[in-house]
Amino acid sequence: MAINDLPMLAALRTKMQWHQERQKVLAENVSNSDTPNFRPKDLVEPKFDSAGQLTGPTAGGSLPMMMTSTSHLKPPGGTTTFSEDRRVGFQTRPAGNAVNLEDQMMKVSANQMDYAAATSLYSRSLGLLKTAIGKR
Repeated sequence: MAINDLPMLAALRTKMQWHQERQKVLAENVSNSDTPNFRPKDLVEPKFDSAGQLTGPTAGGSLPMMMTSTSHLKPPGGTTTFSEDRRVGFQTRPAGNAVNLEDQMMKVSANQMDYAAATSLYSRSLGLLKTAIGKR
């Protein structure tokens, strides 16, 4: 087994890739802050079990069906309860744009710090493994 194939290192790599993609999405939100009727987007954070394997809807690569509006059809075989995420206290511009620059920049900053932490953990873990096998 290669060092890079260890579950913990694979989980950290996945986490770093997620932060890179999230940074792109957040940058798109900021760049479209003056676009009429633009709605900000965000990514769903990957979940890992104790062994470092992906769990939940992100593991299989497909997302579960969700009702995000009362006008959507209900899934077959039952009723679904849901609540709309109406953020109170955030401004919506008269043009219909729902991007709040302060909120987006806070997310960008938090994402950057989390990416730096994951990168640091990854490089330190590799260093410890190299020391353990005598390559350092």
